[in-house]
Amino acid sequence: MDIPLEKKRFTTSRMLILAGSVLLLAFIVFVIISSSGASKLNVNRERITISEVTQGAFQEDIPVNGIVLPITTIYLDALEGGRVEEKFVEDGALMKKGEPILRLSNTDLELSLVNQETAVYNLLTQMQIQQNSARQNTINRLNQLTDVKNSLIEAERVYDLNKRLYDKDAIGRQDLIASENEYNYQKQRMELAQQVVEQDSTATKQELAQAQSSYHRTRKALELMRKKVEDLVVKAPVDGQLTSLDAEIGQSKIKGERLGQIDVLSGYKVRVEVDEHYIARIYAGQLGTFRFDGKEYTLEIKKVYTQVTNGRFQVDMHFKNEVPEGIRRGQTLQIRVALSQEKQALLIPKGGFFQQTGGNWIFKLDENGNTAYRQPIQLGNQNTEYYEVLDGLKPGDKVITSGYDNYEEIQELVLN
Repeated sequence: MDIPLEKKRFTTSRMLILAGSVLLLAFIVFVIISSSGASKLNVNRERITISEVTQGAFQEDIPVNGIVLPITTIYLDALEGGRVEEKFVEDGALMKKGEPILRLSNTDLELSLVNQETAVYNLLTQMQIQQNSARQNTINRLNQLTDVKNSLIEAERVYDLNKRLYDKDAIGRQDLIASENEYNYQKQRMELAQQVVEQDSTATKQELAQAQSSYHRTRKALELMRKKVEDLVVKAPVDGQLTSLDAEIGQSKIKGERLGQIDVLSGYKVRVEVDEHYIARIYAGQLGTFRFDGKEYTLEIKKVYTQVTNGRFQVDMHFKNEVPEGIRRGQTLQIRVALSQEKQALLIPKGGFFQQTGGNWIFKLDENGNTAYRQPIQLGNQNTEYYEVLDGLKPGDKVITSGYDNYEEIQELVLN
């Protein structure tokens, strides 16, 4: 008689399947819980920077670098080309106005001066000859006029006499007519002689005026030529320091070539380069500050050069009040240029967090200061030290302002 076998409810294979299902379910639940919960990261408190949100005075400014330059620079160009024959001073020398710096030679220019002087002397000689000739001609005309005048007087005397004699029947009518004709003839000669003298005087004056004008023009040309020859000696136009002198004995310089410059040492200015992003916000009258030898000084923008080169434009700034003692040409200054008026605002010290967050959020510490959570914020303007907080924080809040290089996916920081 067969004995029925009881079928086992839990076999080894079923137990393995059940265990695998439970593990799979637990893993899924863990993943869901992990993904739905906030990710945490333990950080060392000493490796981060914790700052406090404060209420204080805020002024938007930008950091720029400026180079100290003389208040005025006058460039020395070769007014005439030539060969450098002599240098009277070296680069860096302190000059007085009119002192010679170097001498050039130009044979063609010097020869032109000699020819011009010869032309002037020839013209002067011709003018003197012309004046003498005109003077002699005038004398001759006046002598002729005197003769004619004397003849007229004699003709008039004879005519008056003959009229009286004719009235007394002492002479005939033919003698009276002859003396009258002679008298009228001498009157016509007198009028003609006077016209000739007047015309000769006018012509002589015109010729002399033309000769004088030509002579003065030639003299002026000669003076200009002498001035050009004098320009071969380069002189200091003002008092100052000679810099950037580029000339060696024997070197040829063309007309208009830069030889050097004179820096006026009566004061200084600062040449600043600014990013073109701020070109619409920079104008004359804006102020900037910098520290020198432990003291703060103020600069004022006097001139804005709107030409943009390599993404930057230049401005000139002058010292507002006093000039620092010991400042020298060529020094570099770190300047903060103010872009707005001072106001009260909520402030966060600048830090590396901005590079990762763009100013849209920040890690804010809880009341205990042991945990930091993501906090959405809104930032406004900035200066060299602070960001302006528009929303999301209040005075006294503690935030992490150091870099967030490893925190981009982290929601919560636990501070150890």
